[in-house]
Amino acid sequence: MDKILDALREELRKNADEKTRASSQRFFKEEIKVYGIKSAQVNKISKEIFKSIKFKSNKNEDKLFIFNLAEKLWQSGYLEESFIACNWVFSARKEFLPEDFKVFENWISKYISNWASCDTFCNHTVGEFIEMYPEFIAKLKEFAKSDNPWLRRAAAVSLIIPAKKGKFLDDIFEIAEILLLDAEDLVQKGYGWLLKVASQSHQKEVFDFVIKHKAIMPRTALRYAIEKMPKELKVQAMAK
Repeated sequence: MDKILDALREELRKNADEKTRASSQRFFKEEIKVYGIKSAQVNKISKEIFKSIKFKSNKNEDKLFIFNLAEKLWQSGYLEESFIACNWVFSARKEFLPEDFKVFENWISKYISNWASCDTFCNHTVGEFIEMYPEFIAKLKEFAKSDNPWLRRAAAVSLIIPAKKGKFLDDIFEIAEILLLDAEDLVQKGYGWLLKVASQSHQKEVFDFVIKHKAIMPRTALRYAIEKMPKELKVQAMAK
């Protein structure tokens, strides 16, 4: 494991760019730790190193090995390493089991501290898991009530890809109602984004939800939710 991580980090250091590192911070309110590498290059390095890993024939053992690598990557605190952790864990998605959710929840609670890591992990890994085991939507509703804002954002953004497929509309509305008056703008943007994506398959239902709650819904969330709607619906939704 150490040899894999050493090789990975050597590649990251070689590809780090001071200009990219300096400009990265402007996308975040929080202080972030970065090498300074563009996303496309991070993905390229991630794929190259992953190909070099010699896996066993036991799929579950291989998954646990990937999870252990991911834990080390999360622990580093580097944004780029968090993206690689997300990529590698998602590669094991066919082997996900119900008990893996505790691992995912722990990573969000313990390591995620910015929207980019949250969205990269939750859109893909957690979203895929929820489609496999939809009973865990109940856990997302618990996330929505957490004191941790990244768990609250995770409650929404984990359903982005299922929402693109038209799934889980009632649950999406329930989570949006829990988060409705959240004071954190990144949480507002998270559930607003979820409603926007859901509106592409369920425009009327999402519009009705927005109209029902628009008197108290933060404008940030409202604007996100109606972004893909026709102009006449936007005008109605934005009217005081």
